[in-house]
Amino acid sequence: MPDLVEDTPMPDAGVGLDDEDIWGGDDSMAADIANKSTAEIRQQRISIENEIRVIKSNINQLDYTNKKKQETVDDNKSKIKLNKTLPYLVSNVVEILDPLKDEDGNDIIQEAGGAKQDEAMGKSVVVKTTTRQTIYLPLPGLVDPDDLKPGELIGTNKDSYIILEKLPTEYDSRVKAMEVDEKPQEEYQDIGGCEKQIEELIEAVVLPMREADRFKKIGISPPKGVLLWGPPGTGKTLLARACAKHTDAVFFKIGWS
Repeated sequence: MPDLVEDTPMPDAGVGLDDEDIWGGDDSMAADIANKSTAEIRQQRISIENEIRVIKSNINQLDYTNKKKQETVDDNKSKIKLNKTLPYLVSNVVEILDPLKDEDGNDIIQEAGGAKQDEAMGKSVVVKTTTRQTIYLPLPGLVDPDDLKPGELIGTNKDSYIILEKLPTEYDSRVKAMEVDEKPQEEYQDIGGCEKQIEELIEAVVLPMREADRFKKIGISPPKGVLLWGPPGTGKTLLARACAKHTDAVFFKIGWS
């Protein structure tokens, strides 16, 4: 006996050819399309496709530009990391300068090195390095000028002199580098042509330190210091090292300015 199949209509899925989910609910657009010929619709489609191509081209250009900028950022980060690993040039902050203003109180844009630099972006700093150079920095570097004070110890790049970071007040690499670990071994005999200077140095420095009691008994006040002056290579450092050996003193080599 054949099976009986009930012919029941399929439930409406809620989506038809005239549904707004397909064509949208903008009656004006539908009416506009209905009033156009086939050639006009084709021309509008071509125009829309061209606009889409232009938008895609702009997106690709933005992606390329963003990629290049990210490469530049990564390169700058690697340079900053490299600069921070290299030995610092120890310097001192001399002065912190406010941005330049004209008579009306407006910021002044200066030209430096052929390119304009806007000093209004921040304060400028004057630093003095251990190599006896005074440097003006319109762009201080990685440290905010507001965090700096005159006289503070800072570490700068040895080439561009930009400020890399502040150094602790108890840290002064100049003094630590000046102290000689090994006791000087130079003798007076190692210094030729300075017999008169050696004799005067012994009388002014060595004897007052080794025979201090005798000087007190006689009532002679020894000099508080001696200045050795002369061009490079004339034996000043050797004289000082020989004196340090014969007085059992710690020898410091200090660059004075």
